[in-house]
Amino acid sequence: MKYRLLLILLTCCYPVALQAQRAKRLIRPRDVSRIEKVLADDRMQGRRTFTPGLERASRFIENQFGVIGLDTLKTDKGYSQPFTLSFIEPKSIDLTLDQIPVPSKDVIVRSLQPRLDWTNKDSCELMIIGPGEDLFARMRTALRASQNTLVLVDSSYKERFYEVRKSLNTNNTINPLPNSTLFILHSGRPQKFAVHIANHRREESTHNIVGILPGKIFPGEFVIFSAHYDHLGIGKPIKGDSIYNGANDDASGTTAVLELAKYYKAAGNNARTLIFVAFTGEEEGGYGSNYFATRINADSIVAMSNIEMIGTKSKWGSNSAYITGFDKTDFGKIIQKAVQGTPYRFYPDPYPSQQLFYRSDNASLAKLGVPAHTISTSKMDNEPYYHQVTDDINTLDINNMTAIIRAIAQGMTGIVAGKETPSRLAPQSLKR
Repeated sequence: MKYRLLLILLTCCYPVALQAQRAKRLIRPRDVSRIEKVLADDRMQGRRTFTPGLERASRFIENQFGVIGLDTLKTDKGYSQPFTLSFIEPKSIDLTLDQIPVPSKDVIVRSLQPRLDWTNKDSCELMIIGPGEDLFARMRTALRASQNTLVLVDSSYKERFYEVRKSLNTNNTINPLPNSTLFILHSGRPQKFAVHIANHRREESTHNIVGILPGKIFPGEFVIFSAHYDHLGIGKPIKGDSIYNGANDDASGTTAVLELAKYYKAAGNNARTLIFVAFTGEEEGGYGSNYFATRINADSIVAMSNIEMIGTKSKWGSNSAYITGFDKTDFGKIIQKAVQGTPYRFYPDPYPSQQLFYRSDNASLAKLGVPAHTISTSKMDNEPYYHQVTDDINTLDINNMTAIIRAIAQGMTGIVAGKETPSRLAPQSLKR
């Protein structure tokens, strides 16, 4: 322990003022704006997973990693971490409650089975999620059940149900499901039901982008900086605009990862190995981060700083952001302490009902015990451009976004230098 402390003191300790000066010199609004303009440009076609637009964004990010001088994964694929997904999704849905047909848009199918044929005589459990309950927690409980489950979700959750359906109605084989689960938007308790669903299988290939900065002292201890580079792609035209550019969600986070990679490479004093990841497939269900989690030793990861939507001011105004799952580890307290005496502030997540800790790429590693948290400024109760065609660079506050990236760099100083090690997540942390 004494040897470790001596190495840290000799190699990685720099005055706070010098760190702030370095961050200001290396992380500049004009660079942030340049990267944002490329990632959120119409030529990227909204960066939907499995599309040419996402591939164009990927090539740009890989090129930037190369310019910065990050190490690769030591494979013939360079910075790319490719994988193929087998998808199983509903081909036809014939479902009735008390002999009344249920529209397919009101059904979420979670199953890897080619067919589902259930009636009241079958051994599936019936669950009801009523008004005022914790929707996401109850849905997670259903998905973990050991038996087939039919879940009736009260119509008061209509808006959130349709939002969840976008990502949950397709199943992949990275994380096999223990059972088959149907979620149906319906109020009341039917006396009879009949389910006849046919699923079909397809395969798609995509990839994460991973750059590495080896640690100077503790190369076997990893600190991850991540964001997802995919978005929603192209939809129906709204006032002549059909491209969901995703400038805030999450080109802003990807921009932060690139700027932080540049910052730490220039500093050249990271004691621990830093891994910079641009995840694919977050909007499709977290496919990229799920795959990444299967290809790394979670016990070697000291911390994960996932960055999601930092392009607008937070509810507290400038120079402030929040950390999801703040109470689950002391990661947030470490970050807060590191920025004391600066204009920056990090707060606990102010939107606990939104269950944000479970809804971004940090969750894939958090469930393995990693102190993995998401940093964001997004006002989830009042973010008018969220998942809209209007989420373009003109809606961003580039200066404040730059300040937040600098704050993350300063806040992570002790963790990167090996001086601070956040507490691990308990296995029950994702069971709420």
